[in-house]
Amino acid sequence: MSRYVLGIDQSTQGTKALLFDEEGKLLCRSDLPHRQIVDERGWVEHDLEEIYGNTIQTVKNLVEKAGIDKSEIAVLGISNQRETAACWEKESGKPVYNAIVWQCARGASICDGIEKQGYASMIKERTGLKLSPYFSAAKLAWIFQNVDGVKEKAAEGKIACGTIDSFLVHRLTGRKVFRTDYSNASRTQLFNIRELKWDQEILDIFGIERSCMAEVTDSDGDYGMTDFEGFLDRPIPIRGVMGDSHGALFGQGCLKKGMIKATYGTGSSIMMNIGETPVFTDLGVVTSLAWSMGGKVNYVLEGNINYSGAVITWLKDDVKLISSAGETDALAKSAAEGDRTYLVPAFSGLGAPYWDSKASAVICGITRTTGKAEIVRAALDCIAYQITDIVRVMGEASGIEIEELRVDGGATKNDYLMQFQSDQLGIPVRIPEAEELSGIGAAYAAGMALEIFDKKIFDKMNRTSYTSELEESIRRQRYNGWKDAVKMVMTK
Repeated sequence: MSRYVLGIDQSTQGTKALLFDEEGKLLCRSDLPHRQIVDERGWVEHDLEEIYGNTIQTVKNLVEKAGIDKSEIAVLGISNQRETAACWEKESGKPVYNAIVWQCARGASICDGIEKQGYASMIKERTGLKLSPYFSAAKLAWIFQNVDGVKEKAAEGKIACGTIDSFLVHRLTGRKVFRTDYSNASRTQLFNIRELKWDQEILDIFGIERSCMAEVTDSDGDYGMTDFEGFLDRPIPIRGVMGDSHGALFGQGCLKKGMIKATYGTGSSIMMNIGETPVFTDLGVVTSLAWSMGGKVNYVLEGNINYSGAVITWLKDDVKLISSAGETDALAKSAAEGDRTYLVPAFSGLGAPYWDSKASAVICGITRTTGKAEIVRAALDCIAYQITDIVRVMGEASGIEIEELRVDGGATKNDYLMQFQSDQLGIPVRIPEAEELSGIGAAYAAGMALEIFDKKIFDKMNRTSYTSELEESIRRQRYNGWKDAVKMVMTK
């Protein structure tokens, strides 16, 4: 009898169900999108009932598509979009409001008020995160302040709130288990990552009842049993839960101190495992928890940039220099070698490590011979330069010599970009054959918890490697040119 491992990756755009065999091989996937509810103010929401319904349906579709005996599914792991805030009734499981998505900044005035009260530095010191409406705390505070009856029901212990994982766990277990993992807790801005517990003072500052918060559990811990609303003949355990970037770090096999990964998406998340002792820095990256496994936590440094894949979308949709992302590789390779055009993609300010929300984008270094190919190459280059910025800062903050960068995401198919990334960092860039790293991470954690997998599972992952071919003097010259271009757009 086979033992399959099931993974659910509940992401910003949709929900994926993933099926793995006992060798850790991805056999099949099924996904469904959900609505992006955006109003005229730019507020972004998701329908929690739609997400839950899609979670059940993707599992049903997966089993049918794979043609397996569903009784051979042994365990479930869940990865999820981070920071997105959910609030629901404990008894019924019914949402009191739509999920407020991580992209939504409606909590900005709440954060401004808290900063004026002088709490920003304390919150950063305890949570590792700069006070921001990006995190869950201000979103939950907004619900408490603006949705009728929530505050009163919360005071009576009738409200549950947290990140998407805790909502799914609660509903999938028939409202029997209300738990979240350390990685998701660390991204709420309500969790003290030094003391590893919900911070009562910060909860009070945001006006959120402690009784609303989930029990924090190991990422490979016990999250109860589910039969997916009776679809399975017998319930299976949920034994892996992680935020999506943390799941990708784990799925990449970055289990040791000093290992680092970058995900190339619309934006990019760069995350470095810094071991069991936190490192706090003012160099522009944040400190979070990677996960907790077997009762031991690992910390990470993390930096996020706003525009990586979105730069290519801009080239295609807005300035119409290309008709598809696939064209960029050949164009970049055909660009004039001596051209030194730089694009700084501060379309909505600069993220880590600069944190200048008022910066604006620029293309500079143009000469008479600069054409389409050179501008396209500059667009690809800026993705690599931004990631290089963060990797360098992480090396400096941690005091760890970084030996390689593990990467994932759609842009890793671009041969020019991957070579340029290695050239700029001066270290190997390694790309796994598998693509669903977030879901793989949570599923592997669940499979390891049941001893279906062991750590050797990561050695079986086929990887493509790029190694630096650039002389140090040229690397330094090109990177210095990038830093000069960034200075042109900085407002502080």
